[in-house]
This record gives sequence, C-alpha cells and structure tokens, in this order.
Amino acid sequence: MPEMPEVESLTGFLHEHVVGRTVERVYPVAVHALKTYDPPLTALEGRTFDEVTRHGKFLDFRAGELHLVLHLARAGWVRWSEKLAVAPPRPGKGPLALRVRLGEPDDGAGFDVTEAGTQKHLAVYVVREVLEVPGIARLGPDPLSEGFTREAFAGLLAGESRQIKGVLRDQSVIAGIGNAYSDEILHAARKTAAKLSEDEVARLHEAIGTTLGEAVERARGTDLRNLKAEKKSGLRVHGRKGEACPVCGDTVREVSFSDSSMQYCPTCQTGGKILADRRLSRLLK
Repeated sequence: MPEMPEVESLTGFLHEHVVGRTVERVYPVAVHALKTYDPPLTALEGRTFDEVTRHGKFLDFRAGELHLVLHLARAGWVRWSEKLAVAPPRPGKGPLALRVRLGEPDDGAGFDVTEAGTQKHLAVYVVREVLEVPGIARLGPDPLSEGFTREAFAGLLAGESRQIKGVLRDQSVIAGIGNAYSDEILHAARKTAAKLSEDEVARLHEAIGTTLGEAVERARGTDLRNLKAEKKSGLRVHGRKGEACPVCGDTVREVSFSDSSMQYCPTCQTGGKILADRRLSRLLK
C-alpha cells in the first residue's frame, strides 16, 4: 500500500512533469473507480495543471478551479509515460483504471493510474473544492507539518483506549500513516501497547518524525518503477516475519488483529514477551 512517503515522492515527480501542461484527453477505463460525476472527468480536458499536492495519502492535481483527486488504496499506482499508445484504452479486466493524456509541448506524454489485484478500492474524484472529498475532509494533521508538535500529539492520544497501531493508522487522527510505517514507528519507539507514559509519548512522537522523514528522503528522486522496492528495502520489521531484527537479532514476530497484522520484535518492544494472536485466540475459545 502506498503510504505518505511514497505519495510524497509521487507528488514531487508528477508536479515536475505535469505542471504547465494541458490535459488533452482523459479516459475513464474502470468506471467503478470514479466517485463523482459533476463536474465530469471531461471537464478537465483543455485545462492546464497548475500544481500537484498531497493530502495524507491523496494526490491532488489542480487545474484552474477543478481538482483531480486520486486515492491509490492498497494496490493503486501511477505510471508515467513519455509516449502513451495512440489508440484509446479499452475497458477490460486489466489493471488500468484511468489514463490522462497531455498535450504540448510533447504530445502523447501522460500517465496511467492502475490497480492490481481483485479488490478494487482505488478512487478518482473531480471536484471544485478538495474538501468535497470525504476522505480529505476528515483527515487529521500531517505528521511532518510544523504544527505536529509533541503537545499536539499528546492531545490526539488523550482518552484513546485502542491499540496504538490502530490509532496511528486512523487517518482522522494522523494523516498518511498506514500498515507498514505504523509497524516501523512502533519498532523505533520500542512500543506496542496502548497505554503510554509521558516519556513514551515523547519517544513515539520522535519516532514518527524520524521514521517518516527518513522514508521521504529515501524515496525522493527514486524512479517511480523502483519506489515499491525501495520502500520494502528500508523496512526493519514490517513484512519480515521470521527474519532477524536488524537492531538486536531477535526473530521478528507477527500478531493478528481483526483487520490487520503487526510485525514486531519481542526484545525491542515487549521485553521478550510473545504477543497472543487475537484471531487465533478467538478460534480456540
């Protein structure tokens, strides 16, 4: 799943390549991905992209008073081409969901929005105001913004009783953190539990900034085709069940929740305790 660091890198690349260029044609290949109908996608044609920005994990292409907004969900991606095929794409069972063809100065350049797999959750919006997109309207603060201070973070955690991983992934609390980086942040902060002391809140806040900041730097300038591989190479515990923790050498473990799983290091994070698998425990009752 693309998370904030990867979307940040995509934003920079696309801003550099599309700003100042006119939309020649927009092809909605996977109609189910389109979440709005007024204005229509065709309203973008003939308009010039003014900027590309990011809101959490949402990409925002501004063209005058209109915004093309993309949420890549679990398996979406953006593929740039200096020369798209001349023939219009045909709807089918392939991964292509949307094609945007640009005009001068290099006719035929543009980008495809794709989604792998059978679970189709990619979302495309055309709106006049970005807050018309429900997911953007409910976003919490960006964790790399100046306003995301330790005090502000402590305020967000006040009264929380959920597992801290779930809190970090909740986009209405903090924008941009997903399954992978929540594991990495908790590993860096040496925590897994929900109840945090004042010192642990400070350590977790620092881990958020450090983990995401380093990931953004690694992703910056990376070719779009290599971003997913680069992300995986930088992960210490996420997706590394059974491997050795790079910090202490203990075996990375996994615990499952109702809708996700968490990879963690017992020595670094739980004082050596192996966490019970929640889904397995319910089955054994």
